[in-house]
Amino acid sequence: MITVIASIEIKPESVIEFIQIFRENVPKVLEEDGCIEYYPTVDVETDISAQVTDPSVVTIVEAWDSIEALKRHLVAPHMNTYREKVKDLIVSVSLKILQSV
Repeated sequence: MITVIASIEIKPESVIEFIQIFRENVPKVLEEDGCIEYYPTVDVETDISAQVTDPSVVTIVEAWDSIEALKRHLVAPHMNTYREKVKDLIVSVSLKILQSV
């Protein structure tokens, strides 16, 4: 299994709009062959001292059964449509692509 943690920095005034567009795409992604999990998250305030929060970051948690499934996902037509819709809302994107050890 492959786990992806995508940190997407959004323009502060656009976070709600981004999440709405993202959620519209989730059912299509969950139907993809090899998709196990795919959901957006935001930071929750706690009193845990090591925590760093940023209200302008949406973190996407994904699980795929293989790298090949993830690669197919990245070029899926609905992903191209999604990227076009959110391109002006995003400041930056970073990915962590992980596997269990």
